[in-house]
Amino acid sequence: MSLSENSSTKMKSKLLMGPGPSNVSRRVYDALATPIIGHLDPEFLDMMDETTQMLRDVFQTKNKLTIPVSGTGSSGMEAGFVNILEPGDKVVIGVNGVFGERMSDVASRYGGEVIRIEEEWGRIIEPSRVIDVLKQNPDTKLVAIVHAETSTGAKQPLQEIGDYVKGTDTLLLVDAVTSLAGCELKIDDWNIDICYSGTQKCLSVPPGLSPVTFSDKAVDVIEARGSKVESWYLDLSMIRKYWGSERVYHHTAPISMIYALREGLKIILEEGLEERHKRHQMVGDYFVEEISKLGFSLFAQEGHRLPMLVSVVLPDGIDDDQVRSKLLQEHGIEIGVGLGKTRGKIWRIGLMGESCTKENVDIFIGALKEIIS
Repeated sequence: MSLSENSSTKMKSKLLMGPGPSNVSRRVYDALATPIIGHLDPEFLDMMDETTQMLRDVFQTKNKLTIPVSGTGSSGMEAGFVNILEPGDKVVIGVNGVFGERMSDVASRYGGEVIRIEEEWGRIIEPSRVIDVLKQNPDTKLVAIVHAETSTGAKQPLQEIGDYVKGTDTLLLVDAVTSLAGCELKIDDWNIDICYSGTQKCLSVPPGLSPVTFSDKAVDVIEARGSKVESWYLDLSMIRKYWGSERVYHHTAPISMIYALREGLKIILEEGLEERHKRHQMVGDYFVEEISKLGFSLFAQEGHRLPMLVSVVLPDGIDDDQVRSKLLQEHGIEIGVGLGKTRGKIWRIGLMGESCTKENVDIFIGALKEIIS
């Protein structure tokens, strides 16, 4: 087979109902095909400004330092920790799934003194527990928690924690990789100081950028550092000069991905954030109703389940690998396997952005019925 015959342009489209990426609209694909221009071209600089303003609207913030970091959601996570933490700084981290574990790992790599608040996978961490730990450790520089734990489908309450840290020197960092534009997330109203997300989930843009936002309080901490940020590539003290009025070159921006993000954000704001949140909740509820009829139970804690990432417990007699393989190979439907201790026990079904429709739920349910009947 020649290289041209095996080209990626021959790739068949699939229904992406896993934990990400989600399906992408034709408008975003068309934006990716826009001719490349220079990363300091005045026309591109205008696009950057437009993109950052739309990001503020989607994050529901007025934070000046709101930009897309070059890299996937993990780059946003690293940017959050590496720009704030210095060796010996105390950081409290909620750990109730894979991504809380990753936060803990990253913070420790940058010399943070990590205090873990652990909870059973699938359950939230009660805000009162977090606040109690912060009261016991008033010198905590950063408290970090996952809003939408993609490994379990649990949605973490944030506002009470944000209200507490507002009156302290502690910063609140939130992982919203899966939740941004899929459910309510109010950066300013909830007093969140640092938040990061990813383009490939509810934004329905290909993976490659991590939208981040930093409050003035967080920027003040960056400016008061006693040592250089340990990552040159993610050093926001330099990167923000490119995204700000100075336009100081740092690294070459991923131009096509900015095109794509800009178009994806336009689509979101045309639909309206509130309506988009309602759509995700409605489709999520419909999915739960339909999957429950097939004998699947729900994994995440009652009252704290994500609408756009539903975790279901496999009934007895369902062969995890075999059924998922048939869904993908015979029906072109991708779903997510359980991670870590949940492997072989749960599925993670994504209903994000372009993938979030009742029609897609019906297609999935129909295919699943055919396989397990």
